[in-house]
Amino acid sequence: MHHFTPLSVLAFIVSTWFVVEWIIRIIAVFIVPKNRKPSSGTAWLIVIFLSPTLGIIAYFVLGSPKLPASRRLAQKTLDHFISETLAMFKRDRDSSKLLSAVPPAKYQSLAKLSESLSRLPVFGGNDIEILPEYNEVIDRIITDIDAAKHSVQLEYFIIALDTTTEPLFDALARAVKRGIIVRVMYDALSVRKFPNLKKMKQRFTADGVLFQPMLPLKFPGKGYMRPDLRNHRKLVIIDGRIGYTGSQNLVQRDYHRKDEIYYDELVVRVQGPIVMQLAALFLTDWFSETGVLLDYEAANIIPASISASGHSLAQVLPSGPGYEDENNLKLFTSLIHLAEHKIVITNPYFVPEESLITAITSAAKRGVDVTMINSEVIDQWMVGHAQRSFYEILLHAGVKIYWYKAPILLHSKFITVDDDVATIGSSNLDIRSFELDLEVTLISYDRKTVEELRNIEASYLRKSKQVTLAQWQKRSRRQRLLENIARLTSALQ
Repeated sequence: MHHFTPLSVLAFIVSTWFVVEWIIRIIAVFIVPKNRKPSSGTAWLIVIFLSPTLGIIAYFVLGSPKLPASRRLAQKTLDHFISETLAMFKRDRDSSKLLSAVPPAKYQSLAKLSESLSRLPVFGGNDIEILPEYNEVIDRIITDIDAAKHSVQLEYFIIALDTTTEPLFDALARAVKRGIIVRVMYDALSVRKFPNLKKMKQRFTADGVLFQPMLPLKFPGKGYMRPDLRNHRKLVIIDGRIGYTGSQNLVQRDYHRKDEIYYDELVVRVQGPIVMQLAALFLTDWFSETGVLLDYEAANIIPASISASGHSLAQVLPSGPGYEDENNLKLFTSLIHLAEHKIVITNPYFVPEESLITAITSAAKRGVDVTMINSEVIDQWMVGHAQRSFYEILLHAGVKIYWYKAPILLHSKFITVDDDVATIGSSNLDIRSFELDLEVTLISYDRKTVEELRNIEASYLRKSKQVTLAQWQKRSRRQRLLENIARLTSALQ
């Protein structure tokens, strides 16, 4: 008969726990790296090897960077809308010419890449207007809503009811009273930290606005997805005539922060055939969230935009965890490799994947004038320090880095290359935007658009100060440690 002492029981538990932890580590080596980037897989393995129990729990909660299979299948309905759009254009001889738009020879490979990733081709006949003033953007949207004749569709990462957006809510209510169909989508998680959420929902209901939260949180089980997969897109489609996209959310300019930080943004207002690509993206997301598949007619999106409204060539690239590829990363990396003279990158959050940092430093080393505009202030601690961990390698390569002066955080998101192509949209240049967030990017093959953006870049630089290599190398050891920690954790995707 065995007599168990407290010490022997403790020894048994410890030895069993030791064996279990090593079993977890060994299994993790087989499952974690599968279909995952080496940097991400290595980071997860380090976490699991250091703390097997907590690490494996975190991995199963956060480990998959893709939407569930059912949602990825729903997103493929974008193909349906693209086919419908192309069919509409081809039925009209004049409109069909807009489908044969060809970008400059230098960028035809880029256009082909973008189309292969999303099936959205280059459309000609567009007018692109740049809106860099925060309040002007909201005023212009209100004016266009008041002129709507058929439908208004809004899709935003953040929508909040406050003194800045109140006039826009009034415009939506007026539109419904005129018989206009109004649909609104917003990210289910991001809006929770802003005031008046309950009041906003009540107002939508009372005003007759059709509204839908995007990517609501779910418990583990069928259809489960990691809670930090978010829809970060910003879209407005009015009738089939006018569209908006860019970096700005529908919230007051300081985002209801308690500190002194407030934000500068950049949005584009578009007219022409490209509006139908934005509309196709909205209807795809509406179907993904509601299960209701609307065609253009059922959604009251009237394709008035199939006639030319300008002379700009443009293309929309959606991206996110519903796609097999990292669409936006491939686009940005390829674009930078094509640069011959000048690149200006304006983005608030820069935590690049290896291929992107290689593209940028290679461009600088081959003589391309590369400038990056970030911000002096940090509104997200982890991202801010992770981004600064890349400064030294960029500065060594010859990249010029500027900080937009505090207390304004420059939230605009666009890239200009040479004098004839630009990307504008919602996408940051970090791993979150490449893998975890649903984003939208407008590609403009248009010298006029680039010229206007160059003027805006010049205005940004006048409000910025340059970060030099000599200055940056003098930062404290504490700062370097924070950067290294933030950079390591950024790989846990």
